[in-house]
Amino acid sequence: MIYRFARSADDIADEGDDPPAARLASLERFRDALERLDQPESPLFADIARIVDEHDLPIALFHDLLDAFAQDVVKKRYADFAELLGYCQRSANPVGRLLLELFKRTSETELEQSDAICTSLQLVNFWQDVAIDYAKGRIYLPQDEMAAHGVSEAQIGAQRCDDAWRALMAFQVHRSRELMRHGAPLAPTSRVAAASRSARPCRAGCASSRRSRRRATTCFVSGRCWSGATGRWCSGGRWEDRVRLNVKIGSDASQTKPGSDPHDA
Repeated sequence: MIYRFARSADDIADEGDDPPAARLASLERFRDALERLDQPESPLFADIARIVDEHDLPIALFHDLLDAFAQDVVKKRYADFAELLGYCQRSANPVGRLLLELFKRTSETELEQSDAICTSLQLVNFWQDVAIDYAKGRIYLPQDEMAAHGVSEAQIGAQRCDDAWRALMAFQVHRSRELMRHGAPLAPTSRVAAASRSARPCRAGCASSRRSRRRATTCFVSGRCWSGATGRWCSGGRWEDRVRLNVKIGSDASQTKPGSDPHDA
């Protein structure tokens, strides 16, 4: 039910051809429905009312999700990473916190680890879908970090993958990986922990393990990923040149300079 709520609301903000005003009005109706769970207006909200009552779920977390979806309608750029984190706190972290509420694992440490995992997953989604989001008029890459690495919006539009782009994405990937590692103790036997140790996901859903030359090779604009484990490209982006981004597992990508090979970091 939590996924159905989030998916339905996200589609209002993201899918179809409705103008912004209509999208915001539909999200506001969702918000009103959350305030009237004692008289649910649809099967979806009847289910939400039931799980909120059964598990004593904080209704504010559902409102946080709606705030993020509404933000997607009106905000298309993020000045810095702090702004982007503020979005993640509403778009991703509430889902993890709701799951922890279901399982009664709500210590401060568990909530912090869940936030790190959820924020990391949200960031990974951004870095995989740069071209898709750009086509919708959105850029989630922090503007100050783009400028610091010499990457412009025009470069994203042209889908030009050069040394500056590779350095910017290496920096973003490293930070996302560190967040995932920070949250990994929440589920040490799960795929979350395994992914934080040994894999790099790509948009097409594959991963290259540490055992296959300890590195994955991915173009994060196109979504193409070369798997050392399978010896082939997975399906993903449309670029025929299959420009590759190489990032050594566990390297300090934040130290990578434009024009340098991230493998040497």
